[in-house]
Amino acid sequence: MAAKTRNPVMWLVIGLPVLSIVAGVGLVVISVRSGGGDAVIDTVQRTAQIQTTELGPDERAQSMKLSAVMHVDAKGLELLPVGGAFSSGEVPRDVPLTLVLSHPSDATLDRSVELRPSELGWHADLALPLDHDWLLQLAPADTRWRLRGRLIAGQGAAHLGPALRDE
Repeated sequence: MAAKTRNPVMWLVIGLPVLSIVAGVGLVVISVRSGGGDAVIDTVQRTAQIQTTELGPDERAQSMKLSAVMHVDAKGLELLPVGGAFSSGEVPRDVPLTLVLSHPSDATLDRSVELRPSELGWHADLALPLDHDWLLQLAPADTRWRLRGRLIAGQGAAHLGPALRDE
């Protein structure tokens, strides 16, 4: 019995399989706790290995030449429209808009904010932490069009535009 415990090769014969089992269980636990699917807020349809999503709102935003700038400070969020259908009146300025703020990696921090019409555009009283990036998605209640953007950590402004670009 004493000879078996003194032989270093026996430690390898027993230790390596035990270590691989512990590592395998650890990887399974980590993968289960990390969450499910992608961190995408769009409705995605899967057929075989092809994923598709509705791009109609992005196409409408592109054809309407919509663009906006979001400003963040201690007073809250201010959304300022920039030309296109905002200035022509095609997009009513007296109705609220919905802004979805998505954390790039932690869905528990995601928020949806209703922006109310203001003197210059739309406003929401919200203290937004700027210690990490935010993915932005802006749309009216009927989701007819959609603008997207990214607020970089530490910056106080972001540009929102159509996800599709002219070629």
